[in-house]
Amino acid sequence: MSVYRVETETLEKLEPTHIITQAQCDVCAVSLAEVEVAVASLIKSHPQIISLQPNLLAEVWADMEQVAMSLGVDGNEVISQLKYRVKACAEKTQHLPVNDIPKVVCIEWSDPLMAAGNWIPELVKLAGGNSLFGVVGKHSPWLKWEELLIANPDIIIFMPCGFDLERTRQDTMELINRPEWQDLLVVKSGKVYITDGNSYFNRPGPRLVDSLEILAEILHPELFNFGYEGIGWVKLS
Repeated sequence: MSVYRVETETLEKLEPTHIITQAQCDVCAVSLAEVEVAVASLIKSHPQIISLQPNLLAEVWADMEQVAMSLGVDGNEVISQLKYRVKACAEKTQHLPVNDIPKVVCIEWSDPLMAAGNWIPELVKLAGGNSLFGVVGKHSPWLKWEELLIANPDIIIFMPCGFDLERTRQDTMELINRPEWQDLLVVKSGKVYITDGNSYFNRPGPRLVDSLEILAEILHPELFNFGYEGIGWVKLS
């Protein structure tokens, strides 16, 4: 159940012509059904509801086109620029030797453990990594500590849903005292990273391209430096 609610009184005063909402997650945001009920109760306006539910980059582009078309604006230039940035990353990583492609685990929630799915495995691949858990376009899967230990990833990246960089740091620090954590070889190698999931990875919009560039910086610092370190990500110490 969502922790949010629609303030119909405010909507009535604003008299919007369009409402952009989502059907991706009823916990992280107000549900589509709740928005529809709220809009049906409005008297002064009858806004068009634009509901988005992308799971892949291609679907993000399609959603952006849908929003632009609904609002009567041209979104082609913005979308083209975003696609160009994605292509620039992919061209640098697509011919990497197999041994240079790290095994990556992206963690979307820490207690209980949940690996990142949906668009994240796609971004990891574009950034030159091999995502060990999560299937492209599928919901984020729960993850057991035993599975994480057996997988023996080269890199772990934390991107808890709804958390900024500092909140992610606090959340991750609680894991350090777990015996399973100390058994992870990646912890000993120092390749554990935390990110601002709330600003980047958790939101299926234009900033997913920023998220790709953040992943590229983390996975292949010898190839990429976009300047996100300290803002979008840091190494866990």
